[in-house]
Amino acid sequence: MKVLISAYSCEPGRGSERGVGWNVAREVARRHEVWVLTRPDESKAAIEAELTVNPIPNLHFVYFTLPFWQDSLRWGQSGAMQIHYYLWQIQAYFVAKKLHQEIGFDLAHHVTFVKYSAPSLLSLLPIPFIWGPVGGGESAPAPFWKDFGLKARCYELARNVVRGIGEHDPLVRLTVRQSAVVRATTEDTAQRLYAMGADTVQIVPEVGLLDDEIDVLSQYPILDSQPIRFISMGRLLHWKGYHLGIRAFAQAKLPDAEYWLVGDGPEMDNLKSLARELGVEQQVKFWGRLPREATLEQLSQCHVLVHPSLHDSGGWVCIEAMAAGRPVICLDLGGPKVQVTEKTGFRIAANWPEQSVQEMAIAMQKLAADPLLRVQMGQAGRQRVNDHFSWKVVGDRLNALYQETAHRTPITI
Repeated sequence: MKVLISAYSCEPGRGSERGVGWNVAREVARRHEVWVLTRPDESKAAIEAELTVNPIPNLHFVYFTLPFWQDSLRWGQSGAMQIHYYLWQIQAYFVAKKLHQEIGFDLAHHVTFVKYSAPSLLSLLPIPFIWGPVGGGESAPAPFWKDFGLKARCYELARNVVRGIGEHDPLVRLTVRQSAVVRATTEDTAQRLYAMGADTVQIVPEVGLLDDEIDVLSQYPILDSQPIRFISMGRLLHWKGYHLGIRAFAQAKLPDAEYWLVGDGPEMDNLKSLARELGVEQQVKFWGRLPREATLEQLSQCHVLVHPSLHDSGGWVCIEAMAAGRPVICLDLGGPKVQVTEKTGFRIAANWPEQSVQEMAIAMQKLAADPLLRVQMGQAGRQRVNDHFSWKVVGDRLNALYQETAHRTPITI
């Protein structure tokens, strides 16, 4: 088939949004002829370099950006970036409409951003349209806000306002109605899409790992050594919940254990102060931000991943940890809720901070005391990644979805 993909963010060899855009496009191009709409300023050089070394004949890129605002990277992930993204979606429709007249696509698929509260006007083309998976509908449970500082609370309030505006945006609601298939990363986002008029929403994780990455991580031995080490990886942001992890670690009272945090961010000083206040500063080690390879090397030296995120659409680190044979302790929220099962880790209910901390501490104690349990969960995690989270599996499932969707009658206004 001839497939049109919208990937505002797309770059080989990267994680997060950029990796999603690239890997979906690459996997689809193994089976179909693909044209990808993306920006020249973010990743064109990296894309062209990769295709020079590893050509993919069925993969074509169409680069464009706003003529009056060409440097979309200047503002990072700020509000200005989101405005650029919104306007780019409108421009994408006109680029895609002209391209469709020349090529005649069988279907269109919006891939990135993975965002439910902004439109994708490719849905207006006279061909079946697949939206997502999109995410962002997750929220930190209200009882957990009491731990947030003023800036963190302002961030959460602003986030809620922006999402609310998006949910009532006529173009976003039009995207929902025009989509032949709507896909969400989490149940939270699915419920918001239903409220916006979606008939059926598929819940599908956005994350995946390359076969090479899975092979490397599968070589990590499942540790039975002492002392047990817990690890958290990611930016030190308030909503990542690392303060809950430190409290749980202190409450678990494991005198020989260690808790490593790999990453940097605005919560660094607060987390260090918390560790001192709880009397575990000698056991909690802050590594700062490390390159990806060094971060995974730290993972290989630890026994258990702790990922207490309060609103996370993805949760790539959970997939990496499971591929490495590490049990995961996470909250029963967002993306990790979809990824982690009772066989691969502990999903902790997030009713109140005190309750979550207590149950996380119990999970830490169980894993510290039972090496066999760690081995069983680690092996189950590796199997789950192989079965559900390799990009090859994602590609196979997308192919089946495309075959089914291409035969549907396009939705018309």
